[in-house]
Amino acid sequence: MTFKFSRLEIPDVMLIQAEVMRDRRGHFFEAYKWSAFRANMIPGAFVQDNYSYSIRGVIRGLHYQMRPKAQGKLISVIQGEIYDVAVDVRVGSPTYGSWVGASLSADEHQLVFIPAGFAHGFQVISDEALVAYKVTSEYAPEAKRGIAWNDPTLAIPWPIGDVILSQRDAELPLLAQAETSFIYDEDSA
Repeated sequence: MTFKFSRLEIPDVMLIQAEVMRDRRGHFFEAYKWSAFRANMIPGAFVQDNYSYSIRGVIRGLHYQMRPKAQGKLISVIQGEIYDVAVDVRVGSPTYGSWVGASLSADEHQLVFIPAGFAHGFQVISDEALVAYKVTSEYAPEAKRGIAWNDPTLAIPWPIGDVILSQRDAELPLLAQAETSFIYDEDSA
């Protein structure tokens, strides 16, 4: 089975389309294959799997972890549909403060890879959604940081206006006040 890898407007963020085999019984697809991902410059050192269930309108994010606990994330949707967003928080990057978004659904079997140095968030646009994501570093509460989902300098057009947030996400700072440990290195980008 194969995957189609496409770079988004911020080239470090990649959309991945899984090949799906369908027959009268249903369907089958590979959601991750180390050799294919490695050949497309996506690290294979995923160390933790996370699942998130949310209802329509929920925004989770925009989250990241500081170095040395920074996380790359491979996002997929098992049930429902989300609008997934990555914001570049690498100081000195030509795309610093820019964001990219993609709709992901269980029906389309797409994934997004978001490298370390990006804040990540999503909004549920179906009645409910189950999101699965692999990460390259284990969760570390002392390293968690984030950016306000409604930062006016980002101007992310979230698809649903009736937003549901956690208390933590409602109190996240704007990008201009957010703490980051990421410095852009053109040679490693």
